[in-house]
Amino acid sequence: MLPIRVITYLTQRSLLSHGLSLSRYYCQKACRKLRICEALSGQQIGENVKIQGWVRSVRSQKKAIFLDINDGSTLKNLQVVAHPELNDKRLTFGSAVEISGSLEKSLHEKQNVELQAKQVQVIGECNPLDFPFKVKERHGLEYIRQFPHLRCRTNTFSSLLRIRSEATSAIHTFFKENGFVNIHTPIITSNDCEGAGEIFHVEVNKKLDEGNSNFFSVPAFLTVSGQLHLEVMTGAFPCVYTFGPTFRAENSQSRRHLAEFYMVEAEISFTQSLEDLMSVMENLFKTTTEQILAQCQQDVELFHKYIAPGHRVRTIDVLNCNSNNFAFKVEASILIWGSDLQTEHEKYLVKHCGNIPVFVINYPYELKPFYARDNSDQPQHTVAAVDLLVPEVGELCGGSLREERMELLKARLARYLELRQFGSVPHGGFGMGFERYLQCILGVQNIKDVIPFPRFSHSCLL
Repeated sequence: MLPIRVITYLTQRSLLSHGLSLSRYYCQKACRKLRICEALSGQQIGENVKIQGWVRSVRSQKKAIFLDINDGSTLKNLQVVAHPELNDKRLTFGSAVEISGSLEKSLHEKQNVELQAKQVQVIGECNPLDFPFKVKERHGLEYIRQFPHLRCRTNTFSSLLRIRSEATSAIHTFFKENGFVNIHTPIITSNDCEGAGEIFHVEVNKKLDEGNSNFFSVPAFLTVSGQLHLEVMTGAFPCVYTFGPTFRAENSQSRRHLAEFYMVEAEISFTQSLEDLMSVMENLFKTTTEQILAQCQQDVELFHKYIAPGHRVRTIDVLNCNSNNFAFKVEASILIWGSDLQTEHEKYLVKHCGNIPVFVINYPYELKPFYARDNSDQPQHTVAAVDLLVPEVGELCGGSLREERMELLKARLARYLELRQFGSVPHGGFGMGFERYLQCILGVQNIKDVIPFPRFSHSCLL
């Protein structure tokens, strides 16, 4: 199929007046535009190409100018060699450029190709004195966090964003290949799914008619979970999932909390087995991680080398035998049946088991929400719930089988009853915090450094 070209009426008249064929004009070979990652592959050596990106370094010599250019498609820069006549005082670190030339094999041992520039155009100027990131200087995560509008220009954060993109693609691919239907659950909802009370209330500035200030006629909130809406869908589909933003109004500045973050949630029908849920959790974790390591090798290595060196190379009885000094004393919390595990306990369990992911199953009845399926195992009295604990992070996934037995639900809460009246089936589900997953893979300590624009209490920059 021939490419579609745009031609103005005046140009058409001019071509016709000179006896030139329009089809001949259409087929003129243009300079091919490449992304930096495509140029570095070396498949277009000898071709005239055009690149667009930002200057990472400028080295001026008598016989040539050497520029390192990056466009965000890869961690590596493309070296551009230009004649001194093409020099421009606006060619500085951070400036945006468009460069055309011939892609040639490089004689330098550290690079395969280079661009021999024929034309260099500065698209956007950048004053390197005012730019907060300096050439050849490694900036800490706390420093670059101050510049949410610019931190994508750093190697660290551009690598993080490529990894996020690849992980997102891998998650969707995993669910699609395993027969899950993607459901867009609402962001605005009238239910507080988890009952924690830490929810954002949605209000309108202008009062509606008849004195009703509720836009939806009932109180509305930003969603804390898509679980309830997924459970609705299990009445028609065996496997469903959602992947989108969730919100928690936790007044916390800690490294573990965000007010807005992304959650992967799945629900599976016709199951009464925790093993079914754990199998999906495990395969999702493994498949996504394998794709990231395969497709983002250089980006992941940057984190393991500079951000979390050594990260690549990690039960109640276990905690009782431990001599570490926990902030939450084992005697006070763990030995009392029905008390929850704290984050530090979760991390220690993972470390004790060889720094590999660990499933903890069958939690005390009182610890989990009313919808978790009762195991009816007196006197312990547990529910069919499961958490996946991972190194450095602690809990990554949490899920349970859902209680489908009407008589037990009636005794606990009237809320789910109508969902269970019409063709209900045994089902279960889980949720995985996307940012926590990235922390686990990359070894990043602060959750604010694995999301493009962090939202937390007293901070909503940009």
